[in-house]
Amino acid sequence: MSSHRSNFDYYLVMKRSSATPWIILIVLVQSLFFTPANAAARVFKNCTELNKVYPGGVALPGAVNSGGMTKKAPKYDKALYQANMKSDRDKDGIACEK
Repeated sequence: MSSHRSNFDYYLVMKRSSATPWIILIVLVQSLFFTPANAAARVFKNCTELNKVYPGGVALPGAVNSGGMTKKAPKYDKALYQANMKSDRDKDGIACEK
């Protein structure tokens, strides 16, 4: 009888642990794709720091560069642009464009 009980216990442990990879996967997917709406956009000190992360700068959606063609495409993100709009010298809606 004791061996039956231990087999049952083993079954329960295996059943619980088989769900663990799925739980981990769900948590990872949620953390990658579903950020909180109130998450603060990162504020950069200057364009040098911003361009290390976003080589083409950051822009308001639909912004067009007033200075002509740029070498790299900016990251279009309203919250990110607003957090760093102090770095938009020509006020065209694109900060730190290259």
